Amino acid sequence: MILYVETNFVMSIATGRDSQANTLLSNTPESVHIVMPSICFMEALSALEVDIKSRRRFHNELEIRSGDAQRNLTSQHAQSLLSQLQQAQTENDLLLREVQASLFAALDQLATKAERIELTTEMIQASLEISNIDEPTDRLILHCILNHARLHLTEVKVFLSGNSKDFGKLEVQQALQDVGINQYFSNTQTFLNWLRYKS
Repeated sequence: MILYVETNFVMSIATGRDSQANTLLSNTPESVHIVMPSICFMEALSALEVDIKSRRRFHNELEIRSGDAQRNLTSQHAQSLLSQLQQAQTENDLLLREVQASLFAALDQLATKAERIELTTEMIQASLEISNIDEPTDRLILHCILNHARLHLTEVKVFLSGNSKDFGKLEVQQALQDVGINQYFSNTQTFLNWLRYKS
């Protein structure tokens, strides 16, 4: 069975949004062959960069507020707030390191475990011509998966993505079914439940 995943799968591991995603990646059943477009590796690193910048801005804001609270020598609330702001800075920094480490570990596992769909001219052109998804990167990811699925018509194929806003659309679901991807899962637990039932 081919299990298609995309950037959202990697980010759900890094950010802890899908508690079973890392379990699936670490203990992939022998019957499951994970396939992911190669561009998802780059997109995941770009998402990390955005997260780093956002967390640095938050850290700087906490630092400014900590300075304000520290200068207030009369308020008991200011001193209590200072302690909490400093704790928040520490936790924010630790969380960023944790997310980064989890992301790198997931990408490393996927690099060795998953088949990568390499980008072709046909995929790029199809993603530019057919606009069933508004977000251009997700449209390109979809066409990578559709192209790969057309080459494996006789195999059982499923798609796992927490991005149901784009990949859960009716027209996208129809495009997936047209190439034999008859099951779409928005979280790993639902996929694992289906897999157990199917076995």
